[in-house]
Amino acid sequence: FSVGYSTVALNHVIDSKEKKQEIVKPVSPSELFPSLPIVQGTSKRIKVLTRLTLVVSDPSHCNLLRSTSANIRLYDIIAVFPKTEKLFHIACTTLDVDLVCINVTEKLPFYFRRPPVNMAIDRGIYFELLYTPAIKDSTMRRYTISNAISLMQICKGKNIVISSAAERPLELRGPYDVANLGLLFGLSESEAKAAVSTNCRATMLRGETRKTACGVVYTLKKPRKIEDEETTLPACKKAKTQA
Repeated sequence: FSVGYSTVALNHVIDSKEKKQEIVKPVSPSELFPSLPIVQGTSKRIKVLTRLTLVVSDPSHCNLLRSTSANIRLYDIIAVFPKTEKLFHIACTTLDVDLVCINVTEKLPFYFRRPPVNMAIDRGIYFELLYTPAIKDSTMRRYTISNAISLMQICKGKNIVISSAAERPLELRGPYDVANLGLLFGLSESEAKAAVSTNCRATMLRGETRKTACGVVYTLKKPRKIEDEETTLPACKKAKTQA
């Protein structure tokens, strides 16, 4: 992939306002791409995930996610887009989802409150901000920055994922450009980098845990400190190094 990403997600959106909406099986990437592209600078092929996003404007719409439909488990990532404060509270506190989408194309009809946001963070749920509207239109850019800053004041930059929702290649930006946009959203430099890297990986791992109903272990090698190395040296070598 020429812009530097190694993983993308194909999003299937269900708007509960429309009648007879059902959760269908995700389309296999092999059906769409005969051969996956190579990640820039590596010899590995890009990883394609499947994602389900449910747009909810009424509490009854959440029943689709609470159902025992076997097709739900086939998606790698489950997201919910709540339209009201009550639904935002439900999404943060009770729904088994991986992402809660934040509206960035218009002024929010409610204010973010600390209890449901903290509950979502404790449950390992991440909040998604889209950057494509901000580069399309000046009005949506203003709403994007305003809504993002309102969220940052409550969540303190924790559990944020910045994604594109791009429909055309020209709407995509590289990871470093997106991290710079995160600074405009009220994120610190480290938080902006996490929003396009480690937080995205954590969302994927949460999705794997939800699909298997078990758990996923992610190991990371911890760098050794100088003090630890000194304690492992014999006494004679310690004396030489100190001399």
